[in-house]
Amino acid sequence: MTMPKFLVVFAILLFLTIGILAYFKTSKTPSKPAVKTTLSTPVEIELKPEVRVINEKPQPPTVVKTEPPKPTAQEMTQTARSSEGLPTADRIEELFTTTGAKLPFVETVTYKSRVSWQKGRPAWLSDYATHYDTSRHFIARSLNGKADYFKQDVADGNKFNVFKPEKNIEFYIVIDTSRCKLWLYALDADVNERTLLKVYDVGLGRVDPSKASGLLTPLGKFSLGNKVAIFQPGNMGNYHGEKTEMIKVFGTRWIPFEKEIGETTEPAKGFGLHGVPWKPEENGKLAEEVASIGKYESDGCIRLATKDIEEIFAIIITKPATVELVKDFHHAKLPGKEKAAR
Repeated sequence: MTMPKFLVVFAILLFLTIGILAYFKTSKTPSKPAVKTTLSTPVEIELKPEVRVINEKPQPPTVVKTEPPKPTAQEMTQTARSSEGLPTADRIEELFTTTGAKLPFVETVTYKSRVSWQKGRPAWLSDYATHYDTSRHFIARSLNGKADYFKQDVADGNKFNVFKPEKNIEFYIVIDTSRCKLWLYALDADVNERTLLKVYDVGLGRVDPSKASGLLTPLGKFSLGNKVAIFQPGNMGNYHGEKTEMIKVFGTRWIPFEKEIGETTEPAKGFGLHGVPWKPEENGKLAEEVASIGKYESDGCIRLATKDIEEIFAIIITKPATVELVKDFHHAKLPGKEKAAR
């Protein structure tokens, strides 16, 4: 073998030997273990609204049974309306003051026991009431300077207010059944001009979807009657065939509806304006249930707080009076033109 061939063979064998040794060395070297990384705190990932979470085993939906909220009386009739923008006033003081500004249909008189219209007989407070077609309660409140309707002692020189005899005055009441509000107007029939005296809160009849009004309280226009009544603790009467202390049903005053005027949803009989019922407290004394004002709890009549029904009673009972009940004040057909407050 020549020298060049020998060198080629030697080189090939040398490279093969190195390769074999390298192979066995690599196969005997243990592999390094994988490094485990631990996070010190968990990472929260916020799911966007469009991302849905799908469980491996779908779970049945949880059914929660809830009772629907009971609708209020206003919701059962109509949505309770705001009184914003509706007329408001309180001119009652102008009826009774003997020293301040008065409404144009009242006047202040000075009591004298001897007057020409009595034809020589002494005049009592009741005689003044008859002569001026003004209730004794109206005169008493003006005479006493406060809402005291039973103290009617009078002496020569005392001053009190009465309705002017030459004025043809009527009263017109609007009741909004969706707002539980009452508007009291005085109407000067001679000039066909109305004056808003005051706005009151009232209670009305229970909700009854079978009624055209949606309530036990009717809709329509009615005249008010003169078979009025005054009740005090201990006054008994028949109510639904049973002997009852009347103040527990009608409060201290009762003003009945007399007859229908035009189209109404119910006849007039049995309806009226009256005070809230009085109920015994823990001490046994009677007290008015003012909580029923603004609610639908009566058998159909219109309830007012004691001070309010006594005030209205004193003003209207000697004059023609009409009540119009509407679902919304804007539906009322008010008589005459409005007289603006001064």
